[in-house]
Amino acid sequence: MLVAEDLLLLLLDDESGAVSGTSYADTALGGALLTDLALTGAVSVPEKTSVWRSAKVRAVPGVVPEDPVLREALATVAAKERNAQDLVGRLGKGAGGRLAQRLVERGILARRDRRLLGLFPTKRWPMVDAGHEQDVRRALRAALVEGAEPDAHTGALVALLSAVGRAHKVVEHEGLASREVRRRAKEIAEGAWAATAVRDAIRAATAATTAAVTAGAATAAGSGS
Repeated sequence: MLVAEDLLLLLLDDESGAVSGTSYADTALGGALLTDLALTGAVSVPEKTSVWRSAKVRAVPGVVPEDPVLREALATVAAKERNAQDLVGRLGKGAGGRLAQRLVERGILARRDRRLLGLFPTKRWPMVDAGHEQDVRRALRAALVEGAEPDAHTGALVALLSAVGRAHKVVEHEGLASREVRRRAKEIAEGAWAATAVRDAIRAATAATTAAVTAGAATAAGSGS
């Protein structure tokens, strides 16, 4: 399973099949796809040569992911040298539906087509088989609450959840304050659970996700005032 697929499962409400708790699912999934590319070694983020220039994400020559979704994402990276924040937006556009359909084909989600207000077509993705998501939540709880060292997949997922402020929402943490779970998530995000080059690319992806979410929230607040 991709990190992006696991993140989608955590963002979806199991019963309604709608995204719950964040308005930035596309951004988060774009960050997750960039993270998946980093975990496969398909992208790199060279050091910045100037404080005035953003670090660019590059496709690593000769590395072709087996997963078709990641191959498509890599083609976007390879098409033009872009920074991580630009790529997070591009990769996330429409990603939720594509990933959800794959989960339907695996028997994890169901697809429900409906019309909002009787006019606008929408899709919902309620849970059918919760087994995999429960395994993911157990791994997250072990890392966030019980102090276990995460593997690279779980560490990357924690970093993304931290980037969108959801780490304390996806695990039961009775007896442990939410702020402590958030602090632990940040510690994991900065930890050494992946090779340095991979970790640098993942940090670029999660930082870009945080920046995009923050900018979106600021824009919404400005419009509301």
